Amino acid sequence: MAMGRRRASQRDLFVGTADLARGPGHPFYAKLNELLKRAGFDEFVERECAGYYAERMGRPSLAPGVYFRLLLIGYFEGLDSERGIAWRVADSLTLREFLGYGVTEATPDHSTISRNRRRIAAESHQRAFSWVLGMLARQGLVKGKTLGVDATTLEANAALRSIVRRDTGEEYQEFLEGLAKESGIETPSREDLAKLDKGRKNKASNEDWVHPNDPDAKITKMKDGRTHLAHKAEHAVDMETGAVLGVTVQPANRGDTQSLQETLEETAANLEGLIEDPASDAQLSKALFSELVADKGYHSGGVLQSCEKQTIRSYLSEPRRGRRRWRGRPAERDATYANRRRIRGERGRRLLRQRGEKIERGFAHCYETGGLRRMHLRGHPNILKRLLVHVAGHNLGLLMRKVCGYGTPRALQGLAFALHRAAVVLRIASWVLLRRLTAYIKKSPSPHSHHADIHMTQ
Repeated sequence: MAMGRRRASQRDLFVGTADLARGPGHPFYAKLNELLKRAGFDEFVERECAGYYAERMGRPSLAPGVYFRLLLIGYFEGLDSERGIAWRVADSLTLREFLGYGVTEATPDHSTISRNRRRIAAESHQRAFSWVLGMLARQGLVKGKTLGVDATTLEANAALRSIVRRDTGEEYQEFLEGLAKESGIETPSREDLAKLDKGRKNKASNEDWVHPNDPDAKITKMKDGRTHLAHKAEHAVDMETGAVLGVTVQPANRGDTQSLQETLEETAANLEGLIEDPASDAQLSKALFSELVADKGYHSGGVLQSCEKQTIRSYLSEPRRGRRRWRGRPAERDATYANRRRIRGERGRRLLRQRGEKIERGFAHCYETGGLRRMHLRGHPNILKRLLVHVAGHNLGLLMRKVCGYGTPRALQGLAFALHRAAVVLRIASWVLLRRLTAYIKKSPSPHSHHADIHMTQ
């Protein structure tokens, strides 16, 4: 058989619309579009963003519903940058259909997405996040009683080698060369600078250094032990359902005990908005969150006393501090002992075990498989906009999991593989069972031969 070769071909000048290729579609995106359309998502975001659009002037606009869907695609497809989202949408017939674009229409490029993100205020993104929470509340996926809080670090779009001194504006290399000259080394080599830098204390202080293009990025130690410029994202999670009720972006060097209050205030505002919705679950109208679960990073006397004043039952893991003296601090002592009794009880131990399941799983979905562990944006307002819609996609995944059984489009790939594996295992098991049954029948004597043996002995 002769080997075929690829030949150059001339493309048709005119192609009929009916002859264009169509993708098979994706049941996840089709169902998600159906849910958003039924709930009136496009009408809501168009009313919310009407003030940012001009009627007769400016470049061709990107509809608000399409803009927010583009950011949702970033979560569902695990894309970390707007450039990657634009490329993926232009390459996929399924995502074109999800956004409402035909095969012959040009999809938005990354500059259009970023321009709309800069123009639309963070408050509008926050209302879109709250609107998705309303969808979950109407399906009974928001209880609002027990709240779990935790934070994680996101790597900033800034390099440590680009930081400058706050007082003089010197770059890090220039600063080290100045120190070397003061110590008597006129022409320091790279090894001399490395040795000099290694012996210094507090060499990476946020009080002395700042990144010129991203002042919000702070020098901090990441979860894997590396030192980077980073941001801090803090989630407040419903411990009964796993829904994220509030998200804030704060400086990475801010302690957990100082960042907690801002996240609680944001979450309380979101829950109050849900209570005002008559279609929400009736359990929300009883009270706002009355229990708080967190790790030992949030344990402090001030936090525990604040919870006592707000009638919130705290379940905070207690670090080992040794024997403590409570002279002159009776309120802090009573709050600490009450929290200690609760975390040692059966419910406290169960909640602390669930904290890793409910909160850490949300971090894994949003920042690992969701692809947002490293940011490509600068400035907390920009990062918060992207993060709100990204986490809203995570909440929509919970709703989709309840409605149709899978929370991401990639879960269907795993489902198909699981079904195929189950079919293969069933086929092998039936084959093994048949072989064993056949072998057993061959080994067992027949009733006729048994009667013949008896007759011969007689």
